[in-house]
Amino acid sequence: MTETVTVAPPTERSATAEHPPVLDVVIPVYNEETDLGRCVRGLHAYLRTGFPFPARITIADNASTDATLAVADALAGDLRGVRVVHLDRKGRGRALRTVWEHSDARVVAYMDVDLSTDLNALLPLVAPLVSGHSDLAIGTRLAGSSRVVRGPQREIISRCYNLMLRAWLRARFTDAQCGFKAMRTEVARRLLPLVEDSEWFFDTELLVLAERAGLRIHEVPVDWIDDPDSRVDIVDTARKDLLGVWRVGRGLASGALPVEELRRAIGREPLVPGVPLGMVGRLVRSAVIGVLSTAADVLVLAHLLATLGRFVGLRWVFRDAGARPTPTGGSR
Repeated sequence: MTETVTVAPPTERSATAEHPPVLDVVIPVYNEETDLGRCVRGLHAYLRTGFPFPARITIADNASTDATLAVADALAGDLRGVRVVHLDRKGRGRALRTVWEHSDARVVAYMDVDLSTDLNALLPLVAPLVSGHSDLAIGTRLAGSSRVVRGPQREIISRCYNLMLRAWLRARFTDAQCGFKAMRTEVARRLLPLVEDSEWFFDTELLVLAERAGLRIHEVPVDWIDDPDSRVDIVDTARKDLLGVWRVGRGLASGALPVEELRRAIGREPLVPGVPLGMVGRLVRSAVIGVLSTAADVLVLAHLLATLGRFVGLRWVFRDAGARPTPTGGSR
């Protein structure tokens, strides 16, 4: 099926093609006519006053049926560095793929329209990508230093989901679904064609493939406040996530996903030829743990033997004392 995409043309009040921005922040929206203006204006003000890199905001409208597109067009006409992309079909992943693959910025990112994440985390998210140190960057709500306000239900679901990813897909990143991510555009163009999902599982699939391909993922602890008006269908999303995990796991196990080709193309190769990524560190950690465990076992055994030795020695003393003849005072 051919995707129809409409992009607002450049004007004096929107981003121009003459000076491509360093960062392109995508805000995927569906029926967000109420909150869109507040979000975009707040983000625009931050980027113009508290952010060191030239940046653009791209509003990606996912086939909204309310006045979201009209509000977005008005914002693009009123604010410099704001543009609109309209898609005929829903899907957050579809919107991000469409914008990221065709962006002229060095770094592409996205955040949720409710601005749940504190914007002060944006520079730590983007800086390692601009410098080339990392390939992807994600916000994490599950780090020890993150400050998060949300209900127990969402907290439990989020932690269980990420534990499942670690168990089933051997993922090492801590938070797959935080709506606060960025990636180097050149990496996005090579990685996105391998991502099949176009909805909520898009984030997870992207990160799993990136990690398996040897890309460096930078994590930023965030301050995050849950949106009580979230319209995400938790049951339907969980069902699709489980199907996605099964599909990706099967593809990795069967070799159907060409992650090794991607690794050779853009991944970070081992520092020592022939030594898998992280193998030296794992061997060192295993050796240290083995030495410490052995030393602990020896100390515990020595303590038990010493204790047992004292106990046995006392028993022999008492037994000898009981068997020793009682001295007499001679015959009367």
